[in-house]
Amino acid sequence: MECVFGMVGNGFALVVADTSAVHSILVHKSNEDKIMILDSHKLMGASGEAGDRVQFTEYIQKNVALYQFRNGIPLTTAAAANFTRGELATALRKNPYSVNILLAGYDKQTGPSLYYIDYIASLHKVDKGAFGYGSYFSLAMMDRHYRKDMSLEEAIDLADKCIMEIRSRLVIAPPNFVIKIVDQNGAREYAWRESISDAPAPPPATA
Repeated sequence: MECVFGMVGNGFALVVADTSAVHSILVHKSNEDKIMILDSHKLMGASGEAGDRVQFTEYIQKNVALYQFRNGIPLTTAAAANFTRGELATALRKNPYSVNILLAGYDKQTGPSLYYIDYIASLHKVDKGAFGYGSYFSLAMMDRHYRKDMSLEEAIDLADKCIMEIRSRLVIAPPNFVIKIVDQNGAREYAWRESISDAPAPPPATA
C-alpha cells in the first residue's frame, strides 16, 4: 500500500512518501525514509520492492556524485532523470528493477522540475505525479486543488489534504509520511506526518 506523490510550485518542488516498510501482511517498521537526497538540489522519491528500491536509488545517488566529482559540475535535473531512465532501460533487458520514481530538482536556469519514471523506463516531465495505491486519492485531490503558481504553504496544505484522504479512504493506509522540498536553497527534509511511532526496544533481560 505504498504511496509517493509530488508537485511543482512557485519556485520549489515537493515530494511526499509513506514511511512503512512492509512484507506481505507484516509491517517491519514505520519510519523508513523513501525519499533520497541525490545531491544539493535533487530529491528522488521511490516506491517498489524494498531491495530494488534501496539498491537502485543508492546506485543513482553514487553515480550522480561520481559525475560531479569527475567533471566539476553537477548534473541538471533533466540529465539526472535521463540517466536514471537509461539505467532502468538497460536493467529491463537483464535483471529489471521493480521501482517507480519521482525525481524532483531545482536548476538555476530552469527553476524547479519534477520527472515521473516508472519501472519499465518511461520518462515524463510533469507538474504533479504519484505512484502506489494512494495515487488514486492523491491524484484526485491534486486534480481538484493543484495550481502551478502555488506557494509553499499552499502546497504543504494540499499535501496534508492528500495524506488525510489516503488515511481515511485506503483500506490499509500507511500511517506516517515524510515531506521533502527542493528550491533555490537546496534539497531538505521539511516535516514528518506521524500518527503512530515504532515501539521502543524492550529493555535487556536481567538475570
